Order: sequence, then structure tokens, then C-alpha cells
Amino acid sequence: MKRRRHTPEQIVRKLREADRLLGEGMELPEVTKQLEVSEATYHRWRAQYGGMRADDVKRLKELEVENARLKRIVADKELEVVALKEIARGNW
Repeated sequence: MKRRRHTPEQIVRKLREADRLLGEGMELPEVTKQLEVSEATYHRWRAQYGGMRADDVKRLKELEVENARLKRIVADKELEVVALKEIARGNW
């Protein structure tokens, strides 16, 4: 089976579809087969994106990207501080 990446919006859509199918009485293995994902993927998605709407997921991804950018900035500043301390001590 070819591995495919899903966008957060697609994941939310598939989870809603799974809820509908499960509500109609289908078993989980049948639902995951129809959605073309494994049961492990379904459970991981359910844990991560549980009751979110598509716009919530989009905002979450934006915040994760911004957080990663800010962490890189802090790391760079820490390196600069350490380098300046080394220079100030005369150990270069």
C-alpha cells in the first residue's frame, strides 16, 4: 500500500466520516478499510485531532510552526550569549 500524507483538514473530514459510519453500525475494521487508513492511524488521529474542527486544526498547525520558529530564535540568542561570555573571558 502506498503511503500518503493527509492534510489536517482531510484528517478531520475522515474522522467525521468515521463517526458517521460507526454510528450507522459498521465495525471499526470496515470503517478504516473504507477510509483507506490503518486502525493504528485512526486511533492516533482520534487522539490527536479528537473533537477539533478544520479551522481549529489549521490554527494549531500555524501555532506549531510559529513555536518552532521562536525556539530557533531563542537557541540562536543563547549561542550568541555563550560566545560573548567566552570572548569576554579571553578564552578565544
